[in-house]
Amino acid sequence: MTSGRRLVLVRHAKAEPFAATDQARDLTDRGRREAEAAGAYLRESSVVAEHAVVSPAVRARATWEAMEKAMVSGAEVVYDDSVYSGSTDVALEALRIVPEGAGVVVFVGHQPTIGYLAHLLDDGDGDPDALHAMLHGFPAASMAIFEVDVTWEELGPESARLVDFRPGPG
Repeated sequence: MTSGRRLVLVRHAKAEPFAATDQARDLTDRGRREAEAAGAYLRESSVVAEHAVVSPAVRARATWEAMEKAMVSGAEVVYDDSVYSGSTDVALEALRIVPEGAGVVVFVGHQPTIGYLAHLLDDGDGDPDALHAMLHGFPAASMAIFEVDVTWEELGPESARLVDFRPGPG
C-alpha cells in the first residue's frame, strides 16, 4: 500500500550559455517550451504539485513557473538558496522539511545534484525501464517521478520507488 506521496525531481530546462552571473542565466525559448511540456506531462499524468522546492537561479525559477502554469497547480513554493549549490545532503534536508500534508512535491534543481539525488533515493524496486533511461543521464528538462512511502521527514537513501523517468531532449 502506498502513501499517495509523489516526489518529482526536475533538472531545469535548457538555459542560455552565458549571463552576467551563473545564477542570472535564463531559459532559452526551447527551454520554456520544454518546461511547459514537462508541466503538461505531469498534469496529464495526474501528478500535480502541491508543494515545490526550487533553486533561486533564474533558469530554475523560470522552469518551475512554466511547469506550474501548464500544471495549473497553485502549489506552495519555496525558493531555497541552498538548493542552488548544495549537495545531495542539502537537497535532502530541504525536502525533509516539506509540510507533511503535501502529497505531490516538485523539486527543481541542477546537475550534478539532481542526478545524484535521484540515484540516492531509488530503492531499486521501481520501473526497470525508467531506471534504465535514468542511468543514461539526466539532461536538461528531465524528470524522475518517485512514489514515497515514508514521511517527508524520513526521506533518505533508498526510501523512494522510481515509477517514471521522462528524459529531457538534452
